[in-house]
Amino acid sequence: MRLLVIGGTWFLGKAIVESALSKGWAVTTFNRGRSGPDVPGVEAVHGDRTIHEDLLKLTQSGPWDAVVDTSSSELPPRDVLLAAATLQNKVRRWVHISTVSVYEGWPHEPLTDESPLLQCPADADGTFGFTGQDGSPTKYGFQKAGGERAVTEVFGDGAVLLRPGVILGPGEYVGRLPWWLERAKRGGHILAPAPAEQRIQPVDVRDVAAFAMHQAAGSESGGFNVTHPDGVSFSDFINECLQTTDGDGAPVWVDPTVLTQRDVKQWTELPLWRTQAGVWAVSAERALRAGLHCRPVADTIRDTWAWWAGDGRPVDHPRWEEHGIAAEKETQILADL
Repeated sequence: MRLLVIGGTWFLGKAIVESALSKGWAVTTFNRGRSGPDVPGVEAVHGDRTIHEDLLKLTQSGPWDAVVDTSSSELPPRDVLLAAATLQNKVRRWVHISTVSVYEGWPHEPLTDESPLLQCPADADGTFGFTGQDGSPTKYGFQKAGGERAVTEVFGDGAVLLRPGVILGPGEYVGRLPWWLERAKRGGHILAPAPAEQRIQPVDVRDVAAFAMHQAAGSESGGFNVTHPDGVSFSDFINECLQTTDGDGAPVWVDPTVLTQRDVKQWTELPLWRTQAGVWAVSAERALRAGLHCRPVADTIRDTWAWWAGDGRPVDHPRWEEHGIAAEKETQILADL
């Protein structure tokens, strides 16, 4: 199996590369060489995917059986279209890492793989779309929907669209789980978003990588929601963080209306907390039938702590600083309860 990974040096891309190499696949990576070192054993091609000449240079290393595109998150659809069209004759299948944000109903409604999508042209630039007054839909969602359309228009039945919700695990660059682990280690009273029994659906990066590889070697096409089918309650999530880090603390469950009144930002100041009904109601039924396997979230927590407490080094990413409530703000809210 010959695999091209666009990206391939951090988090999901790196997990895909390492797993593919362990299976004896021949792997080429294509990136700018800025986000991290190339994984030993790959054929590394450096270039900018938004520059046609760099993509033409990449084609000289082909052909490949499949490509997994992990690096289109911040790109407009027209740049996804450029890469897909340039590589069309060099690759059989295109596995595109997308997001649940492409759905019209995200995050207010429960979602299935058949839920309506946002509409965006395949050749749209970065100005297309908008973010609603209540935070949905998002311009990001429109842009990612356009990226999906670009891949589908070029590859047809060879296009696979993976739509994760939240990905956690060793190597995480956003900082959601590392923040909770560090907060648990610090101990004391921990501000926690009620209800404690709310279930969340984060999926392990290694399970997403395994499913992406499975699809790269397979024959199915179309969209797959990639979320944890069982998930974990927020209470069990925080308690597992406490147990894993030996933290001497206890969560204090606070009603969401109180948190909102105190200007606690959903999704960032308390990572993974969001009140809309559809956030953690995303069915992954089609992916499960197609071979998605999800390890218990507790395993993800423990393995992330082992990485983080050992040689864990987050990639320098602007979103890292967004996550986690300031200790002073947390203390004041708890004191006022």
